[in-house]
Amino acid sequence: MLRNSLFYKCKGFYRHFDITQTVKMSRKVYFDNSATTMVAPEVLEAMLPFLKNEYGNPSSVHFMGDAAAKGLRLARKQVADSLGCLPSEITFTSGGTESDNMALIGVMTSLMRGGSDRKRIVTTAIEHEAVLEACEELRRRGCEITVLPVDKEGYLDPSALDDAVSEDVAIVSVMAANNVVGTIEDISELSKVAHEHGALFHTDAVQGYTKMKIDVKKDGIDLLALSGHKIHAPKGIGALFVRTNVPISPINYGGGQERGLRSSTENVPGIVGLGKAAELAMSTMDDDIRMMTKLRDEIIDDMSYIRGAHLNGPTGDRRLCNNTHFRFDGVKGLDTVIKLSKLGIAASAASACSAGSTEPSYVLMALGLTPEQCVSALRISLSRYNTEDDVAYLKEVMSGLEL
Repeated sequence: MLRNSLFYKCKGFYRHFDITQTVKMSRKVYFDNSATTMVAPEVLEAMLPFLKNEYGNPSSVHFMGDAAAKGLRLARKQVADSLGCLPSEITFTSGGTESDNMALIGVMTSLMRGGSDRKRIVTTAIEHEAVLEACEELRRRGCEITVLPVDKEGYLDPSALDDAVSEDVAIVSVMAANNVVGTIEDISELSKVAHEHGALFHTDAVQGYTKMKIDVKKDGIDLLALSGHKIHAPKGIGALFVRTNVPISPINYGGGQERGLRSSTENVPGIVGLGKAAELAMSTMDDDIRMMTKLRDEIIDDMSYIRGAHLNGPTGDRRLCNNTHFRFDGVKGLDTVIKLSKLGIAASAASACSAGSTEPSYVLMALGLTPEQCVSALRISLSRYNTEDDVAYLKEVMSGLEL
């Protein structure tokens, strides 16, 4: 018998439940890659020298500092190459949340200090909390926030954005791909709409980065947030692309690192890991997308035979290659996750940032689902390391599971 403790967060408080369970795992399969991914072996190998011998501060002028600085320069170029931008347009952060906050709060702070009349931000109802909460903070500082609805698949029609944007809008912020149901937004068309009205365009690409084609120049992106732990780099590292000449102020102050935009001694091992992960992902991206799309569609097909199962979100090319998301009539998603965990399958009932919450997913509610449908959700998310055998095991377990 294995004694487990399940903690979950509900409105800022942590509730504790003891679960006594017999765990019989014939194998272990990880299907929660939208929450986080394993560190790739090549990434770990690239990081190790900077954890062991090359541990200098990159701001130091001696040989140890120079070795660390070279590691930063290489990583900055690797990330820049993956986005089609200049290395000077990449700022390293602690992750996607900080990048989103820096983009929105940093730009609006700069514009407001300069006396700009553009004080409105337009975003969508299904953005990550890092965007929505940053917008709420900016509302408290005097900005106006417009939150646009999406359709039942999570898609924002560019014409709806065009109707909402006027000359008072400073930034349009729309995620590249949704973290819950995997909807791929038409960021190229949406950025055109923003620019036609003189607004900047920001995208949270944390989920979409390396799993869909993104070119910041071709797509007209002014600011883009990404996170390392979604692409087989370590946790606690991310980056923000800021197009040259975009007005932005720092949101923290100190030693002036990252060209003064993000003061703090750089996380050199993490940055090196992010750079290597970006390089690896881009070298195999086309093959990885094809493979994950194939497995994704097999899972969707397998689930269609389960009574009471429904797919949430879009199908085909409008859906991120590694995302599947289902609901089951009369079943709580958290119960399904626990049953799967006992059988060696790691999945999720919601995004990792809201896992365990008793509140219905605001993303699913925005798609028009009822509260009862929202809490019956199950997300299965893939990485390039998942296999046909993993999907076959999931099918075997789900077909025998009492839902």
